[in-house]
Amino acid sequence: MICIKTEIPREICDIDDELKAIYHSQDTVCIWVFKTRENRNNFMDETVGMKKEDRESHFQRNYA
Repeated sequence: MICIKTEIPREICDIDDELKAIYHSQDTVCIWVFKTRENRNNFMDETVGMKKEDRESHFQRNYA
């Protein structure tokens, strides 16, 4: 396990982990929040192998 110490806003910590998808690149950590666990799992399956920009577009088109 690799841990990077940072301060996460309380409102993000309060969201159920099963509703969050977390990805990172070299300089960014992205957290997407979903209304249901099923939506989160679908998003994870649908975006396997996508680059950050494509993943963001997919979220906006399908889940925002």
